[in-house]
Amino acid sequence: MGIDLGTANTLVYISGKGIVLQEPSVVAIDQDQKTSIAVGEEAKRMLGRTPANVIAVRPLRDGVIADFDTAELMLKHFIRKVHEGKTLVSPRIVIGIPSGVTGVERRAVMEAAAHAGAREVRLIDEPVAAAIGAGLPMAEPTGNMIVDIGGGTTEVAVLSLQGTVLSESVRVAGDELNDAITQYMKKVHNLVIGERTAEDIKIKLGSAYPTQDDNEATMEVRGLHLLSGLPRTVTIKSAETRESMTEPLSIIVEAVKRTLERTPPELAADIIDRGIMLAGGGALLNGIDTLISHETGIVTHIAADPLSCVVLGTGRVLENFKQLERVFSGQIR
Repeated sequence: MGIDLGTANTLVYISGKGIVLQEPSVVAIDQDQKTSIAVGEEAKRMLGRTPANVIAVRPLRDGVIADFDTAELMLKHFIRKVHEGKTLVSPRIVIGIPSGVTGVERRAVMEAAAHAGAREVRLIDEPVAAAIGAGLPMAEPTGNMIVDIGGGTTEVAVLSLQGTVLSESVRVAGDELNDAITQYMKKVHNLVIGERTAEDIKIKLGSAYPTQDDNEATMEVRGLHLLSGLPRTVTIKSAETRESMTEPLSIIVEAVKRTLERTPPELAADIIDRGIMLAGGGALLNGIDTLISHETGIVTHIAADPLSCVVLGTGRVLENFKQLERVFSGQIR
Protein backbone atom coordinates (compact mmCIF):
# COMPACT_ATOMS: atom_id res chain seq x y z
CA MET A 1 0.00 0.00 0.00
CA GLY A 2 1.42 3.39 -0.99
CA ILE A 3 0.27 6.55 0.81
CA ASP A 4 0.85 10.18 -0.09
CA LEU A 5 0.16 11.73 3.32
CA GLY A 6 -0.34 15.33 2.24
CA THR A 7 -1.21 18.50 4.15
CA ALA A 8 -4.25 19.06 1.92
CA ASN A 9 -5.08 15.60 0.50
CA THR A 10 -4.26 11.98 1.28
CA LEU A 11 -4.05 9.51 -1.61
CA VAL A 12 -3.84 5.74 -1.28
CA TYR A 13 -2.49 3.28 -3.86
CA ILE A 14 -2.88 -0.48 -3.62
CA SER A 15 -0.58 -2.61 -5.74
CA GLY A 16 -2.51 -4.31 -8.51
CA LYS A 17 -5.47 -1.93 -8.13
CA GLY A 18 -3.99 1.56 -8.61
CA ILE A 19 -5.23 4.69 -6.79
CA VAL A 20 -8.19 3.63 -4.66
CA LEU A 21 -8.70 6.71 -2.49
CA GLN A 22 -8.22 10.45 -2.78
CA GLU A 23 -9.63 12.45 0.11
CA PRO A 24 -8.87 15.73 1.92
CA SER A 25 -6.71 15.33 5.06
CA VAL A 26 -9.40 16.61 7.43
CA VAL A 27 -11.02 15.03 10.50
CA ALA A 28 -14.14 16.33 12.29
CA ILE A 29 -14.08 15.61 16.02
CA ASP A 30 -16.82 15.78 18.63
CA GLN A 31 -15.05 17.37 21.61
CA ASP A 32 -17.56 16.13 24.20
CA GLN A 33 -17.39 12.47 23.17
CA LYS A 34 -13.75 12.67 21.96
CA THR A 35 -14.72 10.69 18.86
CA SER A 36 -14.47 11.38 15.14
CA ILE A 37 -17.69 12.23 13.35
CA ALA A 38 -16.35 12.42 9.80
CA VAL A 39 -13.09 11.96 7.91
CA GLY A 40 -12.03 13.19 4.47
CA GLU A 41 -14.45 14.81 2.01
CA GLU A 42 -17.34 14.89 4.49
CA ALA A 43 -15.17 16.56 7.16
CA LYS A 44 -13.81 19.12 4.67
CA ARG A 45 -17.34 20.35 3.99
CA MET A 46 -17.57 21.13 7.73
CA LEU A 47 -14.45 23.37 7.81
CA GLY A 48 -15.47 26.73 9.30
CA ARG A 49 -19.11 25.59 9.62
CA THR A 50 -19.24 23.58 12.85
CA PRO A 51 -21.08 24.14 16.17
CA ALA A 52 -19.08 24.83 19.34
CA ASN A 53 -18.63 21.18 20.38
CA VAL A 54 -17.41 19.98 16.94
CA ILE A 55 -14.06 20.95 15.40
CA ALA A 56 -12.78 20.15 11.94
CA VAL A 57 -9.01 19.58 12.21
CA ARG A 58 -6.26 19.20 9.64
CA PRO A 59 -3.80 16.85 11.42
CA LEU A 60 -0.91 17.77 9.09
CA ARG A 61 0.71 21.18 8.87
CA ASP A 62 3.57 22.00 6.50
CA GLY A 63 3.76 18.38 5.38
CA VAL A 64 4.36 16.99 8.89
CA ILE A 65 2.10 15.60 11.60
CA ALA A 66 0.93 18.38 13.91
CA ASP A 67 -1.68 16.32 15.78
CA PHE A 68 -0.48 12.74 16.30
CA ASP A 69 -3.69 11.13 17.61
CA THR A 70 -5.89 12.64 14.90
CA ALA A 71 -3.40 11.64 12.16
CA GLU A 72 -3.42 8.05 13.46
CA LEU A 73 -7.22 8.06 13.55
CA MET A 74 -7.34 9.36 9.96
CA LEU A 75 -4.87 6.73 8.71
CA LYS A 76 -6.84 3.95 10.44
CA HIS A 77 -10.04 5.19 8.80
CA PHE A 78 -8.47 5.32 5.32
CA ILE A 79 -6.83 1.87 5.66
CA ARG A 80 -10.16 0.37 6.77
CA LYS A 81 -12.03 2.18 3.99
CA VAL A 82 -9.82 0.86 1.16
CA HIS A 83 -10.04 -2.67 2.57
CA GLU A 84 -13.86 -2.41 2.79
CA GLY A 85 -13.93 -2.47 6.57
CA LYS A 86 -11.92 -5.69 7.06
CA THR A 87 -10.11 -5.34 10.38
CA LEU A 88 -7.50 -8.11 10.10
CA VAL A 89 -5.45 -6.38 7.42
CA SER A 90 -1.85 -5.43 8.24
CA PRO A 91 -0.40 -4.07 5.01
CA ARG A 92 3.14 -3.13 4.09
CA ILE A 93 3.00 0.64 3.71
CA VAL A 94 5.23 3.07 1.81
CA ILE A 95 4.64 6.72 2.78
CA GLY A 96 5.87 9.80 0.91
CA ILE A 97 7.12 12.59 3.21
CA PRO A 98 8.84 15.98 2.62
CA SER A 99 12.63 15.73 2.26
CA GLY A 100 13.29 18.52 4.77
CA VAL A 101 11.64 16.93 7.82
CA THR A 102 13.55 16.13 11.02
CA GLY A 103 14.24 12.68 12.45
CA VAL A 104 11.55 13.19 15.11
CA GLU A 105 8.96 14.08 12.44
CA ARG A 106 9.92 10.99 10.41
CA ARG A 107 9.49 8.83 13.49
CA ALA A 108 6.04 10.34 14.16
CA VAL A 109 4.84 9.39 10.65
CA MET A 110 6.18 5.82 10.98
CA GLU A 111 4.64 5.33 14.43
CA ALA A 112 1.26 6.72 13.35
CA ALA A 113 1.19 4.23 10.47
CA ALA A 114 2.37 1.37 12.71
CA HIS A 115 -0.35 2.17 15.29
CA ALA A 116 -2.87 2.33 12.44
CA GLY A 117 -2.11 -1.35 11.77
CA ALA A 118 0.81 -1.58 9.30
CA ARG A 119 3.12 -4.58 9.60
CA GLU A 120 6.01 -2.76 7.93
CA VAL A 121 6.42 0.97 7.23
CA ARG A 122 8.91 2.51 4.82
CA LEU A 123 9.42 6.17 4.04
CA ILE A 124 10.31 7.71 0.71
CA ASP A 125 11.18 11.37 0.11
CA GLU A 126 8.40 13.10 -1.83
CA PRO A 127 10.61 14.49 -4.63
CA VAL A 128 11.94 10.96 -5.35
CA ALA A 129 8.41 9.49 -5.32
CA ALA A 130 7.10 12.35 -7.50
CA ALA A 131 9.92 11.84 -10.03
CA ILE A 132 9.19 8.10 -10.25
CA GLY A 133 5.46 8.84 -10.56
CA ALA A 134 6.06 11.47 -13.26
CA GLY A 135 8.00 8.88 -15.27
CA LEU A 136 11.47 10.49 -15.09
CA PRO A 137 14.34 8.09 -15.89
CA MET A 138 15.49 7.60 -12.29
CA ALA A 139 17.76 4.58 -12.88
CA GLU A 140 20.07 6.38 -15.34
CA PRO A 141 23.05 8.58 -14.39
CA THR A 142 21.39 11.73 -15.77
CA GLY A 143 20.26 14.82 -13.88
CA ASN A 144 16.53 15.37 -13.37
CA MET A 145 15.03 18.34 -11.59
CA ILE A 146 11.64 18.09 -9.94
CA VAL A 147 9.62 20.80 -8.17
CA ASP A 148 6.79 19.33 -6.08
CA ILE A 149 4.40 22.08 -4.92
CA GLY A 150 2.02 20.57 -2.39
CA GLY A 151 -0.34 22.00 0.21
CA GLY A 152 2.18 22.66 2.99
CA THR A 153 5.64 22.37 1.43
CA THR A 154 7.40 22.92 -1.87
CA GLU A 155 10.16 20.41 -2.56
CA VAL A 156 12.87 21.22 -5.08
CA ALA A 157 15.30 18.40 -5.86
CA VAL A 158 17.97 17.33 -8.35
CA LEU A 159 17.97 13.55 -8.75
CA SER A 160 20.22 11.03 -10.41
CA LEU A 161 20.71 7.25 -10.15
CA GLN A 162 17.71 6.64 -7.85
CA GLY A 163 19.00 9.15 -5.32
CA THR A 164 18.84 12.81 -4.35
CA VAL A 165 21.90 14.87 -5.28
CA LEU A 166 20.52 18.12 -3.85
CA SER A 167 17.22 19.06 -2.31
CA GLU A 168 15.57 22.02 -0.70
CA SER A 169 12.27 22.07 1.13
CA VAL A 170 10.48 25.38 1.77
CA ARG A 171 7.37 25.50 3.90
CA VAL A 172 5.56 27.73 1.42
CA ALA A 173 2.99 26.12 -0.90
CA GLY A 174 -0.76 25.97 -1.59
CA ASP A 175 -1.79 26.93 1.98
CA GLU A 176 0.39 30.05 1.91
CA LEU A 177 -1.14 31.08 -1.43
CA ASN A 178 -4.59 30.80 0.21
CA ASP A 179 -3.40 32.86 3.21
CA ALA A 180 -2.01 35.53 0.86
CA ILE A 181 -5.42 35.81 -0.85
CA THR A 182 -7.18 36.04 2.55
CA GLN A 183 -4.83 38.83 3.70
CA TYR A 184 -5.25 40.71 0.42
CA MET A 185 -9.05 40.61 0.65
CA LYS A 186 -8.85 41.92 4.22
CA LYS A 187 -6.38 44.70 3.39
CA VAL A 188 -7.76 45.92 0.05
CA HIS A 189 -11.49 45.11 0.22
CA ASN A 190 -12.00 45.06 4.04
CA LEU A 191 -13.56 41.63 3.58
CA VAL A 192 -12.98 38.65 5.87
CA ILE A 193 -13.17 35.34 3.99
CA GLY A 194 -12.68 31.72 5.07
CA GLU A 195 -10.14 29.12 4.04
CA ARG A 196 -12.46 27.42 1.55
CA THR A 197 -13.41 30.69 -0.19
CA ALA A 198 -9.71 31.57 -0.58
CA GLU A 199 -9.13 28.12 -2.12
CA ASP A 200 -12.04 28.70 -4.56
CA ILE A 201 -10.62 32.09 -5.62
CA LYS A 202 -7.20 30.48 -6.22
CA ILE A 203 -8.67 27.68 -8.35
CA LYS A 204 -11.04 29.86 -10.41
CA LEU A 205 -9.04 33.09 -10.80
CA GLY A 206 -5.49 32.33 -9.65
CA SER A 207 -2.61 32.72 -12.08
CA ALA A 208 1.14 33.08 -11.67
CA TYR A 209 1.88 34.87 -14.94
CA PRO A 210 -0.08 37.45 -17.00
CA THR A 211 -1.97 36.15 -20.05
CA GLN A 212 -4.02 37.82 -22.80
CA ASP A 213 -7.48 37.02 -21.42
CA ASP A 214 -6.60 38.26 -17.93
CA ASN A 215 -8.87 41.28 -17.86
CA GLU A 216 -12.07 39.37 -18.52
CA ALA A 217 -11.99 36.91 -15.61
CA THR A 218 -13.90 38.16 -12.54
CA MET A 219 -15.55 36.48 -9.59
CA GLU A 220 -18.05 37.46 -6.91
CA VAL A 221 -16.71 36.85 -3.41
CA ARG A 222 -18.95 36.76 -0.34
CA GLY A 223 -17.63 37.44 3.14
CA LEU A 224 -17.90 39.57 6.25
CA HIS A 225 -17.32 43.30 5.81
CA LEU A 226 -14.85 44.56 8.45
CA LEU A 227 -16.24 48.08 8.81
CA SER A 228 -19.95 47.34 8.97
CA GLY A 229 -19.65 43.81 10.42
CA LEU A 230 -22.29 42.62 7.92
CA PRO A 231 -22.08 40.08 5.07
CA ARG A 232 -21.05 41.67 1.73
CA THR A 233 -20.33 40.65 -1.86
CA VAL A 234 -17.27 42.01 -3.69
CA THR A 235 -16.26 41.46 -7.33
CA ILE A 236 -12.54 40.80 -7.88
CA LYS A 237 -10.42 40.44 -11.02
CA SER A 238 -7.87 37.81 -12.00
CA ALA A 239 -5.03 40.39 -11.96
CA GLU A 240 -5.76 41.15 -8.28
CA THR A 241 -5.47 37.48 -7.35
CA ARG A 242 -2.11 37.26 -9.10
CA GLU A 243 -0.89 40.37 -7.31
CA SER A 244 -1.94 38.94 -3.92
CA MET A 245 0.08 35.75 -4.51
CA THR A 246 3.30 37.45 -5.67
CA GLU A 247 5.20 37.02 -2.41
CA PRO A 248 4.73 33.25 -1.80
CA LEU A 249 5.34 32.57 -5.52
CA SER A 250 8.62 34.48 -5.45
CA ILE A 251 9.79 32.36 -2.46
CA ILE A 252 9.12 29.20 -4.53
CA VAL A 253 11.01 30.63 -7.54
CA GLU A 254 13.95 31.62 -5.30
CA ALA A 255 14.16 28.04 -3.95
CA VAL A 256 14.35 26.74 -7.54
CA LYS A 257 17.11 29.25 -8.38
CA ARG A 258 19.10 28.43 -5.22
CA THR A 259 19.00 24.73 -6.04
CA LEU A 260 20.13 25.39 -9.63
CA GLU A 261 23.07 27.47 -8.36
CA ARG A 262 24.30 24.54 -6.23
CA THR A 263 23.87 21.90 -8.96
CA PRO A 264 27.10 20.21 -10.24
CA PRO A 265 27.87 21.37 -13.83
CA GLU A 266 27.36 17.95 -15.51
CA LEU A 267 23.89 17.61 -13.98
CA ALA A 268 23.09 21.26 -14.79
CA ALA A 269 23.78 20.50 -18.46
CA ASP A 270 21.29 17.56 -18.29
CA ILE A 271 18.65 19.80 -16.68
CA ILE A 272 18.99 22.37 -19.49
CA ASP A 273 18.40 19.52 -21.99
CA ARG A 274 15.51 17.89 -20.16
CA GLY A 275 13.91 20.89 -18.45
CA ILE A 276 12.30 21.15 -15.02
CA MET A 277 9.35 18.92 -14.08
CA LEU A 278 6.51 20.31 -11.94
CA ALA A 279 4.36 18.05 -9.75
CA GLY A 280 1.90 18.43 -6.86
CA GLY A 281 -1.39 20.31 -6.68
CA GLY A 282 0.38 23.68 -6.94
CA ALA A 283 1.49 22.77 -10.48
CA LEU A 284 -2.16 23.20 -11.52
CA LEU A 285 -1.95 26.95 -10.86
CA ASN A 286 -2.33 28.76 -14.17
CA GLY A 287 0.95 29.98 -15.67
CA ILE A 288 3.28 28.67 -12.95
CA ASP A 289 5.33 26.79 -15.57
CA THR A 290 5.68 30.03 -17.60
CA LEU A 291 6.76 31.93 -14.49
CA ILE A 292 9.49 29.41 -13.59
CA SER A 293 10.83 29.15 -17.17
CA HIS A 294 10.79 32.95 -17.48
CA GLU A 295 12.78 33.35 -14.23
CA THR A 296 15.29 30.51 -14.81
CA GLY A 297 15.54 30.40 -18.61
CA ILE A 298 14.92 26.62 -18.54
CA VAL A 299 11.97 24.89 -20.19
CA THR A 300 9.44 23.83 -17.55
CA HIS A 301 6.98 20.94 -17.99
CA ILE A 302 3.97 19.96 -15.90
CA ALA A 303 3.57 16.25 -15.10
CA ALA A 304 0.68 14.44 -16.80
CA ASP A 305 -1.22 14.04 -13.50
CA PRO A 306 0.52 16.37 -11.02
CA LEU A 307 -1.82 15.63 -8.09
CA SER A 308 -1.10 11.92 -8.02
CA CYS A 309 2.63 11.86 -8.91
CA VAL A 310 3.77 11.07 -5.35
CA VAL A 311 1.24 8.30 -4.75
CA LEU A 312 1.93 6.76 -8.18
CA GLY A 313 5.64 6.83 -7.29
CA THR A 314 5.03 4.99 -3.99
CA GLY A 315 2.95 2.45 -5.94
CA ARG A 316 5.70 1.85 -8.53
CA VAL A 317 8.24 1.38 -5.74
CA LEU A 318 5.95 -1.23 -4.13
CA GLU A 319 5.53 -3.07 -7.42
CA ASN A 320 9.28 -3.04 -8.22
CA PHE A 321 10.42 -3.47 -4.63
CA LYS A 322 13.72 -5.23 -5.34
CA GLN A 323 14.99 -2.84 -8.07
CA LEU A 324 13.99 0.33 -6.23
CA GLU A 325 14.85 -0.63 -2.64
CA ARG A 326 17.61 2.00 -2.53
CA VAL A 327 15.17 4.90 -2.63
CA PHE A 328 13.84 4.47 0.93
CA SER A 329 14.82 6.97 3.60
CA GLY A 330 13.56 5.20 6.72
CA GLN A 331 11.78 2.04 7.86
CA ILE A 332 10.12 0.34 10.82
CA ARG A 333 9.05 -3.29 11.14
